[in-house]
Amino acid sequence: MLEIQNLSKRYKNSNYYSVKDLNITINDGEIFGFLGKNGAGKSTTIKCLTGILPFDEGNITVCGFDIQKDPINAKLNIGYVPDNHAVYENLTGKEYVNYMGNIYRVPKDVIAERLNTFADLFNMTSAIDRQIRSYSHGMKQKICIIAALIHNPKFWVLDEPLMGLDPQSTAEIRSYMLEHKKNGNSVFFSSHNIDMVEKLCDRVAIINHGQLMEIIDVKKFLNESAVSLEDYFLNLTKENMAEIINFEKKKKRAKRIKK
Repeated sequence: MLEIQNLSKRYKNSNYYSVKDLNITINDGEIFGFLGKNGAGKSTTIKCLTGILPFDEGNITVCGFDIQKDPINAKLNIGYVPDNHAVYENLTGKEYVNYMGNIYRVPKDVIAERLNTFADLFNMTSAIDRQIRSYSHGMKQKICIIAALIHNPKFWVLDEPLMGLDPQSTAEIRSYMLEHKKNGNSVFFSSHNIDMVEKLCDRVAIINHGQLMEIIDVKKFLNESAVSLEDYFLNLTKENMAEIINFEKKKKRAKRIKK
C-alpha cells in the first residue's frame, strides 16, 4: 500500500534534517500509527508522502505509483485529512464535498450517494447545507474526513485526526477507521493519543528528530512488554536517543572524504 524508502527532507535555510533516511512499509488492510513528539517530523513525512512537499532524497510509492514520477495516480489513491482542517469556509458542506469529488473524478450520482451515507454516519445531515464557517471544530474535522473519503481511497492518511473532538465524534471516526481496514484498505495516522493507538493500530512507528526509532507490532508488544507503550515511547524519545543530524556538518564531512 505504501513504501517509503530512505526519505530525507531538509527545509530551505535549515541546517538540520526534518526527516532523515526514513523507511516504512504499510501493508494492505492495516491501521498504522505514527508517534513522535512535536517537531519530530511526523507532519513533514505526511506532507511528503501526500505530494504536498518535495523531498531531497528517497522514494515514495502509494499503491504502486511513485509520488514524484506519477503524482496523479498516486494521489487518486490517497484520502488526506490535514491537522488544520483547512477548507473553503464560504462553501456549504455539500458544496465542498462535491468540489472535492469532482477533483477526484467521482461521478455526480456516486458523490451524492456517498455524501448521504457519510453525512448520516458522522451525524452531519442537518449541517450539510450550511456554510462551513458556521461549523464547530469537530464538524469541520468531519467534513474534511467526508471529503477525503468521497473517492473511496485505498490509502487514508490522517494527521492528528482526533485532536479536540468530543467523545461521540471520536467514536464515529474510530469506527470508520476499522471499517476502512475491514474493506482491505489501509489507514495511516499520526497522533499524540497513545491510548487510541494501542486500541486501533496493528503496528506503530516511533520517530524522533526525524529518524525512525522503531516499528512495533502492537499486539505482540502489549502481550510481551513489561512496560506500557506510553512509558516505552517516552523512554525512546528522550533527547539523547537520536542525534539531531546537522546538514552543514554532513556536507563538510563529505568534502573531507572526497579529498
